[in-house]
Amino acid sequence: MEKTLIQPLIAMLISFLISIRSYRRKSLDFSGALSGFIVMTIHFAVGYRFGAMLLASFLTSSKLTKVGEEKKRRVDADFKEGGQRNWIQVLFNSGVATVLSVIIWNLTGGEDKCLDSKESVLITSLIGGIIGHYSCCNGDTWSSEIGVLSDDQPRLITTFKPVRRGTNGGVTKTGLLAALAAGSVIGLTFVLVGFFTTRCSTGMAMKQLLVIPLSTVAGLLGSIIDSLLGATLQFSGFCSVRNKVVGKPGPTVKKISGLSILDNNAVNLVSVLLTAVLTSIACVYIF
Repeated sequence: MEKTLIQPLIAMLISFLISIRSYRRKSLDFSGALSGFIVMTIHFAVGYRFGAMLLASFLTSSKLTKVGEEKKRRVDADFKEGGQRNWIQVLFNSGVATVLSVIIWNLTGGEDKCLDSKESVLITSLIGGIIGHYSCCNGDTWSSEIGVLSDDQPRLITTFKPVRRGTNGGVTKTGLLAALAAGSVIGLTFVLVGFFTTRCSTGMAMKQLLVIPLSTVAGLLGSIIDSLLGATLQFSGFCSVRNKVVGKPGPTVKKISGLSILDNNAVNLVSVLLTAVLTSIACVYIF
């Protein structure tokens, strides 16, 4: 059976199993599971490395979301059991990478390529964009999910003043370290899968190892960009009735920081775009 048929079938099988599992465990609602199935199928069908990075980001983030749920329930005004994501969150966190992966597939005919600007600046930059995309998503989620559980005092990234847990733009040392670790997971996934799916010279294959420190930095960078946007363009206030930090103004809400310009999904999208562009540029210069 030809590769052109085998890979899409494998992609559908993996995506179906992950979507069903995630729906049953309440990591995704029905719309999230359906859109997740479509997005993941496309990723794996056009390139195993792309699917693996998406899977690494989703599985690790979903696992961390479930850790310390009781504490998060007391802090997060929008808490959902299992961290259920809907189709909007799925698309905002994977839509850009999906488009990039399809463009790469169209340019390469489905052949997995090493990062090599001498061979193709365009393909290298596009792959770099996907690496930056998932490093940012993973870094932001790990930073938030681990940071909120730490004993560190959150500080607003723009002023370094202490703020309540759950404040948009609030960062902790533990959270920032988590973002570094999250980025490295994406780079490690890319490199390990690439050793089995790509064909390039020994020297260039070894050079792919530089993706790991690059993605590590991208994870931290994405988290910082997200925090800067959250602190300035996303509203945070303390509700005296709910006794929680909330994301919308109201008569019982005292403002902490930010303007009501972007919501959480928009902040995620902008930070993903910026990190993807910067990582793309870095890949062209490094490789």
